[in-house]
Formats: sequence, C-alpha cells, structure tokens
Amino acid sequence: MRAARLRIALVAGVRFPIAEPFAGGMEAHTWTLATLLTRRGHEVTVFAGNGSDPALGRLEILDDIGFAPSARARGDVSMPPEQFLREHHAYQRLMLRLARDQSFDVVQLNCLHYLPVAMADILARPPVLSLHTPPTPWLESALYGGRRIRPVAVSQWTARAWQPALGTIPVISNGVDLDIWAPGPGGAHAVWTGRLVPEKGAHLAIDAAAEAGVPLVLAGPAPDLDYFDEQIAPRLGRDATWVGHLTHRDLVALVGSSGVAVVTPCWDEPYGLVVAESLAVGTPVAAFARGAVPDVISPASGRLAEPGNVGALANAIRAAMPLQRSAVRARAEQSCDVHRMVDAYVELYRDITGPPTIKLPVPFRPARPPARTATAGFGVPS
Repeated sequence: MRAARLRIALVAGVRFPIAEPFAGGMEAHTWTLATLLTRRGHEVTVFAGNGSDPALGRLEILDDIGFAPSARARGDVSMPPEQFLREHHAYQRLMLRLARDQSFDVVQLNCLHYLPVAMADILARPPVLSLHTPPTPWLESALYGGRRIRPVAVSQWTARAWQPALGTIPVISNGVDLDIWAPGPGGAHAVWTGRLVPEKGAHLAIDAAAEAGVPLVLAGPAPDLDYFDEQIAPRLGRDATWVGHLTHRDLVALVGSSGVAVVTPCWDEPYGLVVAESLAVGTPVAAFARGAVPDVISPASGRLAEPGNVGALANAIRAAMPLQRSAVRARAEQSCDVHRMVDAYVELYRDITGPPTIKLPVPFRPARPPARTATAGFGVPS
C-alpha cells in the first residue's frame, strides 16, 4: 500500500534565489530536497526569494509587496536597514498566512531567519527546523523559553554545537545526489569551489596549492568585491585560475576531472556540502579540520590540516592526490547519499502528522541572568 501523499510547505531564504547556479550549499540543499520530495509524489510548495527556479513547480515568491514604511517612519531613529525590514515583513506575513492556512501537513523551515522560529507556536503543528548553522544570537533568542518546534541538525558536529542550548537533538545529515555527482576521471590539477568570501578562505587555497606545486582552478560566485580585489585577483595567474559561477552540471565535470579538492573553511562549517560533492565524484579532499568537515572525510578519502596553516594544507594536498578514487566514492556512498536524507525527513514529517501526541517544547537551557548594568542598545543582523 502506497503511503499517503504529504502536503509540505518548504520555507527557504529570501536573500538568495533557489536556482542554479546556487549561491551556496543551503540553496542547493533546498532545491534538491524539494525536487526529490516532489518526485516521490508529495505536494511541495516552496516559499523562496525572487529569481527562484520555476521548475520547482509550486513556487511562491517571498516578498514585501503591500508594505513600505512612511516617510516619518523612515526618519525615526529606530529605522533598521531596508533589507532587514523587507525580510522581517516577508517572513511575518508568511507565518501569519501559514497559521490561517490549514492545507499543509507539515512546515519545514529551511532558512536562517529568526522570525519563523519565534512565530512557530502559532502553527497548527510544530514545524521542522533544519539547523544549517552553528548557534547564532538571533536563532538562540527565537528558541529561548521553548518552542513547539522539531529541530534537526545537518551534522553531528552541528548537533554538538547546539547541545548547550537545545540539549540532544536528532541529526539528518546533508547529502548529494550520487546519480548527478557521478564518478569522474580525475586529473593533475586541484579544485576549489564555493563562495569567494573571507570565511571560505579561497586565498589560502591558492597559497597552499602554489606551495604544493599543483595548479588550482577556482569556481564560485564573488559577492564580496573588496575581498576578491584584495585577496583573490592578485593571486590569480598561470597556476591559479577562476572560472566563475558554474551550474551543477559544469561543477560535476570540473570537480570530477580534478586530482584533489581543496576546502579551506575559516569558520566552523556546519556540514560542508562541497566535501560531499567532491567525494561523490571520487576526488579526494585536502581540507582544514574545522566544523563538520572532519566528520565527512575518512582516512581513505582525504587528508586534514590544521586550520589556517598553509604549509600543513600543502602537505595535505600532496598526500591526498594519490588516494584511490574508488575508495573516495565509496565514502560518499556510505555517508553522503541524498536519498537517505530524504527518507529521514519523510519519516520525521510522518511522525509530526501522525496521531496527536503531547510533545513538550524544545527545552532551551537558560543561563543565570547577569548582574544589571547600564542599558545597552540592540543591533540587527545584516
């Protein structure tokens, strides 16, 4: 007997479209999850930003149509940046609508904004919250005091990072489509993929590849022009080439034809989708050991280096290149299969939509209030 079709509201980010070429791993994750759930016969409505892929089917654009602050409001000292206000209003309007709309079986929050989390209690059923980030002050604030919400971490490392605030939470690891990310032939050059921003550390990848004597190809968007002009452009040349922002198809070909993938997080990666993509095509990884990256890489599939240490990363590049590509691919099949990820989400959805049970809110662990001092101002996220 075929399982009942689920009606799923998938709430994505507003700032970047859910479309190729993807701005980052979370956008790729949202697109893949929506696509595979739809292929399984579920009715998925994606709420996302302008420019998102019409092929997602049931797509509704999150925007702020119908609201603009008056001139007097704009002149008030409390007026936040316009981007912040647009996102705030878009999510506020959506959550109020979802509270009135009883047609969805489950709501999944696949975004980093605090407001859908803070408003979770107004929904008929607790939404799923995919934690694609280490703890942030805005998300912790939204979760404070307990919410009727079902948080899941995208890696064991992320679950551990949230443990002081949320206690033990389940893990549904991210994954990649192993049919799309098929094994490649390898090559003599290294590859780096991702957003060209300081926290991804592409400049360190260029330096390490140069020290290792291995040509490097970089691919990804360059949203931070100052960083690109100051740290990336001066390092480009015969042995370090940037090929721009590529589609998944072109990325598969590029990474699959590389001898090693260099991963240089300068922050704690909550998962590291570029690692999983590299493993899937059989390309070994040389990476800084930060965040969840060590959880994804095995000794047979890559080498780790001390974070920020260019010399150690150069050694890791040289050590990773001879690894057997079949063993690297096997690691992806073992731990990075996106279909297992989708299975786990569907199981969670059915638990939420099953017979009514009494579920306690997420028990946020409050800290002892600090001694009262002079009043301080509050900032807003950029």
